[in-house]
Amino acid sequence: MKLDQLLQDIPFHHEDPPKFDEVVIHGLTDSSHRVEPGFLFVAISGYQLDGHAYIQDAINNGAAAIIGEKDYQVTKVPYIQVPNSKQALGILGRNYYQNPASHKIMIGITGTNGKTTTSYLVKHILENMGYTCSLLGTIQNVINGEYSKTVNTTPNALTLNQLIDKSDDEVVIMEASSHGLAEYRLEGLNFDLCLFTNLTHEHLDYHGSIDQYYEVKKALFRKLKPNGTAVINSDDAYGEQLAKELKQDGLRTYTLGMSAANDLQILEHLSVDPPSCRFKGHHIHTLHSPMAGIHNLYNTLQAYAAAMQLDGEAETVLESIRGFPGVPGRFTTYSLKNGATVVVDYAHTADAVFNCLQTVQEAEAKKITHIFGFRGNRDQTKRQEMMNITAEMSDQFILTMDDLNGVPQGDMEQVLTSYLNHTKFGQGELIPDRTLAIKTAIDNSKPGEWIVITGKGHEEYTQSYSLPTYTDEDTVNYVRKNEISEAN
Repeated sequence: MKLDQLLQDIPFHHEDPPKFDEVVIHGLTDSSHRVEPGFLFVAISGYQLDGHAYIQDAINNGAAAIIGEKDYQVTKVPYIQVPNSKQALGILGRNYYQNPASHKIMIGITGTNGKTTTSYLVKHILENMGYTCSLLGTIQNVINGEYSKTVNTTPNALTLNQLIDKSDDEVVIMEASSHGLAEYRLEGLNFDLCLFTNLTHEHLDYHGSIDQYYEVKKALFRKLKPNGTAVINSDDAYGEQLAKELKQDGLRTYTLGMSAANDLQILEHLSVDPPSCRFKGHHIHTLHSPMAGIHNLYNTLQAYAAAMQLDGEAETVLESIRGFPGVPGRFTTYSLKNGATVVVDYAHTADAVFNCLQTVQEAEAKKITHIFGFRGNRDQTKRQEMMNITAEMSDQFILTMDDLNGVPQGDMEQVLTSYLNHTKFGQGELIPDRTLAIKTAIDNSKPGEWIVITGKGHEEYTQSYSLPTYTDEDTVNYVRKNEISEAN
């Protein structure tokens, strides 16, 4: 592809775009190590590394042209300066792969909690409707029926276009994280449906304030195609605000919630376990959530609404929902031989922890033991609220290690100890080894009690522990197996 074709729609640092009609590009990358002869290298200014420092390496490896955002003198190959290299990478990726998203039904899902669950629900429903679906998200990527692990919830812009180009599926369902939106990873993509689940206290160490966090989330909806639709949970305060602003801008919106002003109105909640409701769209229907918790009822309603925007038939969609198998690491339950129950959940925000513990309370647990920790170098402003919630809603809690992210374990133990010393409610203890914290809770459990393990869900441990296990689910199964063996 000629360089001029790649540069189409790229904003340049200078008003007059350069002309490079004779330069042919054979590949595109933002890693100097992956540069091959004829490649275009995009220098990205990152948090730890600055791609501009590797421009000469890229040239030595055969780069035919360089794009960067800093003043830089290059003599052997063209250097094109742009205002924002990350933004440029998205447009370049779209151009290089000839806008693969334009041939798909694109569905983007954003919000603090519920993105993964909603994405799996949407995929399940649409596949029952006859669509083939790719899924790009937190747990894994699924493309052409093949599964692969993910590094980030939202991959970088170049990888996204590569994945979409690889997909032969009709629909691409994508989790859109706030980091991904802020880092321009979705630049150049346009969506047929954008879903908003909710917005609560999270990632403020990165975004600075809840209002800035909201503005980043809202950016997804600026990527709707001309006939695209926003599906919004208006029972969330920020969702209500988002719907109002999008309507003012003339964008198509479909809202769900308790108010009669919604396109899908929740008329009444019929039961708590499992959660269900009567709602009114064109007609009155009853929806039974396949998962515990009122928060999952909203996730299910959003998936229903998304399917209806793609010409789903109400009864067929509702029947499909009843057969949903669940999501790995999202309120996964295990029954112990002694009659206790264990829950493994990804909840790592105050709101998600509240929903998780509330669901267990509604199951009439005789006692709730909550096991969780805090991630190092992550949003510290949410920690006290999480402590308050678990202290009020659980009978016992165990603080343990989560991902340290470079923080020395001794320092994190001091942090956890300080929270224990200032907790006014409930009984808490510190067991730093996560696997031993889980084993201790299971060993001490009794019939009718629940053990809730939050924060990791499907994720693998990033440090070694005493038991030979790699995830919370793995640890629970290991202890259960030994429990059964000892009982025999």
